[in-house]
Amino acid sequence: MGAPFLYRQLSYVALNVSDLSASRAFYSDLLGLEVSGEQPECVALRCDDHAASLILYQASEPGLRRVGFQLAAKAELNKARQHFEGLNYQVRDIPAEELGFLRVAEGFRVYEPTTGVVFEYFASVMELGRPYQPGLANIQRLGHVVLRVADIDACWAVLERDFGLLSSDFVEDKAVWARCYPNPLHHSLALVKSAENGLHHVNFMVSEIDDIGRTRNRLLDEGVEIVFGPGRHKPSGSVFLYFLDPDGMTAEFSFGMEEFPVEGAREPRMLENSASTMDLWGGRPKPEFSSAGKIIGEDAE
Repeated sequence: MGAPFLYRQLSYVALNVSDLSASRAFYSDLLGLEVSGEQPECVALRCDDHAASLILYQASEPGLRRVGFQLAAKAELNKARQHFEGLNYQVRDIPAEELGFLRVAEGFRVYEPTTGVVFEYFASVMELGRPYQPGLANIQRLGHVVLRVADIDACWAVLERDFGLLSSDFVEDKAVWARCYPNPLHHSLALVKSAENGLHHVNFMVSEIDDIGRTRNRLLDEGVEIVFGPGRHKPSGSVFLYFLDPDGMTAEFSFGMEEFPVEGAREPRMLENSASTMDLWGGRPKPEFSSAGKIIGEDAE
């Protein structure tokens, strides 16, 4: 069965944060994302030439607000809308008052029914006139978002069947790493089995392995807790570093990732449920790793 519509990329992640000023400073002054838009209750930051890679909203409860995907073309956006409507999903247009801040021409939102995550789809995204200039770290792009899910089998069945994601690797009843075809990256979204639904982490990809080491030392100097790494994942081959943002939500810097061809891609691998699968270097995460951040569903009004 072919993909119901074609993706271009994971475009942005929207988070609720308890202290907008503190989170703005963390992601810009310590990680190196560039502030690209501000309103009284929200801040947009970018790490590529698009207007936003991360959007922070002031809220009482920290967590995942939305996940935004750019599709391959306007025709794919129309196809996606028809696809979801045909499956009786409730499709909601992005409110007109938000389009300007998000810098997208048009789009829509749907709930993923097993977790309540809001998925946002659009095709035309504004590219700012001035190219993104890496500062503290050579960030390439927003890499991926990972969810904690209580019913991983049900969630993956929906994401594969209805949302058109493709598995790259999996650990039975434990984890799935998924790509958005035909984007080549090993995963733009992943699932990890957990006692309850929530945010696992948000990833930013860097272009130099030295950025992993420099970031680790910079964050330690500022009192930021490192919760896992440096290490190397078996599924994607990435070198990683995980740390906590001001709300205790987990963020990741990673270097390198397997890429898939559009045609003739390998089959997804069934990987062992072991510590070495998560870190080939033998590291172990701290208890705080991926423990904070609820899924906030109120945004699909």
